[in-house]
Amino acid sequence: MISSSKLADHTEPIHHSDLDRFAGVGNELADAAGEVIRKYFRKSFDILDKDDLSPVTIADRAAEESMVSIIEENFPSHAIFGEENGWRCKEKFAEYVWVLDPIDGTKSFITGKPLFGTLIALLHRGKPILGIIDQPVLRERWIGLNGRKTTLNGEEVSTRNCAKLSQSYLYTTSPHLFSGDAEVAFTRVRSQVKVPLYGCDCYAYALLASGFVDLVIESGLKPYDFLSLIPVIEGAGGVITDWGGHQLQWEASIDSHPKSFNVLAAGGKELHQQALESLEWQ
Repeated sequence: MISSSKLADHTEPIHHSDLDRFAGVGNELADAAGEVIRKYFRKSFDILDKDDLSPVTIADRAAEESMVSIIEENFPSHAIFGEENGWRCKEKFAEYVWVLDPIDGTKSFITGKPLFGTLIALLHRGKPILGIIDQPVLRERWIGLNGRKTTLNGEEVSTRNCAKLSQSYLYTTSPHLFSGDAEVAFTRVRSQVKVPLYGCDCYAYALLASGFVDLVIESGLKPYDFLSLIPVIEGAGGVITDWGGHQLQWEASIDSHPKSFNVLAAGGKELHQQALESLEWQ
């Protein structure tokens, strides 16, 4: 068994060939999940409520299982942490962990809006080295790999340069998802941007990576909601942190419980810093 301390202390580089193989399997995962999801999109199916009252469908669960089977076949020593079924590994820790969110934006999915996405991350010793945002209905796939440029359907993309908060376009999934101090902080930023926009879930981060929007600010995200976004945003030239400007980190293990994070993504460092100052988050 690999201990968490050994994972933290050991930092061997990853070979390009390994990254290529991980990306290849990542594409297989997205393909498999997409096949499942498209069968259910805008069809009649049961909608269940999880313990936190968020909705889940047969499509969420079947898509996750389709990805799990591919990972287990290709990388039997890798661990898996899925939104629907949590940790899957014989060991308590693993050098490589796949973090899966089969349908990020289930509410969009069940209401027929094709702006949800499948999120796939691969962590190496806790660091996201592969991130995929896949929109299976529009057939758009953003891939971020450690040390490489982010691509959309094979073509490199980049964030756009917006140096002023007052000129920026801001996305968040819904203003109703903020509460208390977080709502006050978000409202402070929203009052300073040029255009606030709503309703894209993970697709907003994909649009940021492609240079169509400048800021995404959200509260209460779980690790499977954002870990895949990190390589995509950073590989496109953007910045993604928590509201205090700290690196987003989460140690996945058999004992891990997905806690909530406040996430800020920006197209560049200057705009990111202005947004941090406006949030005033401690």
